[in-house]
Amino acid sequence: MDEPTIDPTVFAELQQAAGAEFISELIDTFLEEAPTMFDETRDALAKRDAERYRRAAHSLKSNSNTFGAFKLGAMAREIELKGMSPDPAVDATALDALASEYARVASALKGLRHA
Repeated sequence: MDEPTIDPTVFAELQQAAGAEFISELIDTFLEEAPTMFDETRDALAKRDAERYRRAAHSLKSNSNTFGAFKLGAMAREIELKGMSPDPAVDATALDALASEYARVASALKGLRHA
């Protein structure tokens, strides 16, 4: 069975601990900032700036895990730990997969924000 896009237990615990209104604001912030993180990784890749690449992936990983988006977090963690490969096409493919998973997470969070 596929793992859920957002772990419902983690999200419920977060919501209970911080309150639904604050979590809605946190979701909005994540949805606003995540595209910038993706832009940062792509720009860092184009400029072959490994440190910026790693930092952007780290931020995305941390923010994803906060909501229980563990698949997205794991994908970002892999990018963070592996750093840039000698072949930029490999990194571009990983970033495309990450962006695809982010789209699923964003959709799920939007639904949870209004639940």
